[in-house]
Amino acid sequence: MNLLTDLIEPNFFEYSGDGQSLTMLLIRFLVNFLITGGIIRFLYYPRSRRRDYFFTFLLTSTTIFMLLFLLDSVQIQVGFALGLFAIFGILRYRTDTLPIREMTYLFMIIGISVINALYKNASWLDLAVINLIFIAVTWIMESSNILRHVSSKKIIYEKIDLIRPENKAALLADLKNRTGLNITKVEVGTIDFLKDTALLNVYYNSNEANMADTFDRDDFRSENDD
Repeated sequence: MNLLTDLIEPNFFEYSGDGQSLTMLLIRFLVNFLITGGIIRFLYYPRSRRRDYFFTFLLTSTTIFMLLFLLDSVQIQVGFALGLFAIFGILRYRTDTLPIREMTYLFMIIGISVINALYKNASWLDLAVINLIFIAVTWIMESSNILRHVSSKKIIYEKIDLIRPENKAALLADLKNRTGLNITKVEVGTIDFLKDTALLNVYYNSNEANMADTFDRDDFRSENDD
């Protein structure tokens, strides 16, 4: 009966919160969403083309920001933020499926969301400068004019006579001709003289990340078996 009485009270649907706090929440969320969304869409996505990580980064940023902004205790906020970095640090070294580049972006997205949520007493100018620094550094690192992106690929090679050091030029020419890649470096791994094959690790310049480069033969075999 008490619940029914509360429901029919005329003031039940009236907003009793702080309008200023709600406005600040919405403004800061919009700023955080635009910053993280812009970094993901215009700096990360053009090279990787991974929509699954695009989705993951945005939802992670939104969740972290909301959790930290709504926590009342400063000690809990800081402890929660440090705990997040520790958890994702452990995942980085315990998980093989998440590439280093994606993990780096994940750390950065978490860091930006933490700063935008916790730095409540800062001026808008300070907050803008901090976010612009993140954008500028990321753009510089992603720019092909500043730092070229180098991908690697494992190749099972059958012309075992070309793996000799004196035949390095011929090996590079053959690999470039057969793969069509601008290969700049070749490392010789396992050599199987019984099958006349060698495992090569080749490095080549690429304008975008190739997620297939992170797979090995066991991953390929397990996917085909499924």
